[in-house]
Amino acid sequence: MNGIELLVDEHKNILSAIDVVRRKSIEIVNGGEVDIDFFEHFIDFARNYADKYHHEKEEKILFKVMTEKLGVVADKLIRQGMLVEHDLGRLYISNLEDALNRYKIGSDDESKIDIISNAVGYGNHLRRHIDKEDNVVYTFANRELQPKDIEFVNRETECFELENEKSRTHYLEWLEEIK
Repeated sequence: MNGIELLVDEHKNILSAIDVVRRKSIEIVNGGEVDIDFFEHFIDFARNYADKYHHEKEEKILFKVMTEKLGVVADKLIRQGMLVEHDLGRLYISNLEDALNRYKIGSDDESKIDIISNAVGYGNHLRRHIDKEDNVVYTFANRELQPKDIEFVNRETECFELENEKSRTHYLEWLEEIK
């Protein structure tokens, strides 16, 4: 198993979900109602697939090895870049959930605009973030980490995958349903 390639593949899944979020947001702009069920499921996907499942592998496996083995440059790239961006994504999702909860109570335009802005903002943020990871961070890791460190990442990723198979399957099935 190639841990970094798996992370790239997971980015494709996350981007697919973001594409659907954008379509659902456009429907609202065009006068449609907020699809509460969809947005609730998307929040769950963002928290448990994109963040807990995907970001946890990055943060606890790949980024940890990079900061331990590649010095100051990697430390700054990870701590002042990628981890800050992960937190910003969490903020968008929290704000989206707050807006959705307000909408369920009052169905007002203020809540609708907050749903749209946080959903689309999250998507735009993650598109830029994923591009940096795929084209800068992962490339840097592949180029600079020693083969034994890459092998460690691969082994740890494989163990993580075995422990989280049920969760991964659940979210990938949901993703297939919404496409």
